[in-house]
Amino acid sequence: MAISSRLKSFLTKHKVKYKSVKHPTAYTAQEIAAAQHVPGKQLAKCVLVKSDKGLHLAVLPAIHRVAFDKLKKLLRAKKVSLASEADIKQTFPDVEVGAMSVFGNLYEVPVIVDKTLAESAEIVCNAGTHTETVKLRYRDFGRLAKPKVGAFGLHVAKTGKPKKKRAKA
Repeated sequence: MAISSRLKSFLTKHKVKYKSVKHPTAYTAQEIAAAQHVPGKQLAKCVLVKSDKGLHLAVLPAIHRVAFDKLKKLLRAKKVSLASEADIKQTFPDVEVGAMSVFGNLYEVPVIVDKTLAESAEIVCNAGTHTETVKLRYRDFGRLAKPKVGAFGLHVAKTGKPKKKRAKA
């Protein structure tokens, strides 16, 4: 399976320069970053979340995990949780589960992006499959997805645990 036709036509219509790259099958953001030889801070992973405000596509660097308490504040929601696999299938019917692109707006899903990813000149993201990614300028993504930007990602150390901030001496 190649780049999703919906994504391809959207990027072409808006004259976005992007590079589509194939890689061995990978399911986690860190596996994709390694397969693509890009730093985890540049690979944009997507997490579909459900709240009392509806569905949102949270986009953050592969080396981060969602801090749900921060996301809840940012969305001004009472409750926020991971969406189910059924929600993903229903919302993104033409892509492989877990391989949705950062353009939630193509599916009428508001996008919220972690500010650390917004600082990147370029991002790499899934293209609708577990074997292909798209590389594009963050500026183009921001212009087309019009994401809400905020701080909701926690850096994850190599052990998989969030990094603790050191006290300043």
